[in-house]
Amino acid sequence: MRNFTLAAAIAAAFVAAPAFAQDAPPAPQDQVQVRTSDSGPRAPDGSKAFGIEPYFGVLGGWEQFDNEPDHGIPQALNANGTIRRGYKPSGALVQGIAGINLPLGPVFVGVEGNVAKGVSGNIDWEYGGAGRFGLRAGDSGLFYGKVGYQWVNFDHFSALETNGGNTNRDYRAMTYGIGAEVGPKDIGLAGITGRAGVRLRAEVNTFGDFHSFRPMLGVVTHF
Repeated sequence: MRNFTLAAAIAAAFVAAPAFAQDAPPAPQDQVQVRTSDSGPRAPDGSKAFGIEPYFGVLGGWEQFDNEPDHGIPQALNANGTIRRGYKPSGALVQGIAGINLPLGPVFVGVEGNVAKGVSGNIDWEYGGAGRFGLRAGDSGLFYGKVGYQWVNFDHFSALETNGGNTNRDYRAMTYGIGAEVGPKDIGLAGITGRAGVRLRAEVNTFGDFHSFRPMLGVVTHF
C-alpha cells in the first residue's frame, strides 16, 4: 500500500509539471532578449538616433538691408538720378520653410528651403536654400548654424546700374545664420504634443557680406 501511494504521488507530480511551466513567468534570459530587440541608440527627444526627420514651419520677422553708397543694396534713385530718400529696402516678412534633418546621435545635419513674402516696406519676395548642422540638446532642442544661397526681389525698386542705366530689383548672394529650436518639454509644457512634434525656432540671418540683419521667430513641426 505504501509503495502504491508513493507511485501515485510521483505520477501526479509529472502531470502537474507541464501546467506549472505554462503558468510560470518567462525566464530572465527571455526578458533580456525582448529588451535587446526593442533597444537601440536614441536621440535626446526619444526618437531614433539615426534616421530621417522631415519638417515644415512658418516664421515671421524683419529684415534690414544696408543701403549705403557702394555698400549693400544700391540706393534707390529718382528719374533725375537723385537719391530717393523715402525708400528703404527693409520691412516685415512672413516665411514658410520645409526641410529634412538627418540625426546622427547627438548631432545632426540637414537641408532646408524657404520662401518669404514682404508684408511691409519694400521687400517683395525672397527664396533660397541652405544646409544646416548643429547639436541636439535636452528633450527636443537644436542649436545650429546654416549656410546657403538667397534670392531677394524688391517691390518697385529703381536702382540705377552702372552698365547703362538699366533698373534692377533682383539680388542674390550667400546667406549665413545661427539659431535654436526648443520643444514643449524644454519650456515646461511636457505631454501636449507626444514626442515634442512642435518646436519654437529663433534665428538670425545675414545676406551677402553682412549686408542685412534678419531676426526671425516661428513654429516648426517635425515628423
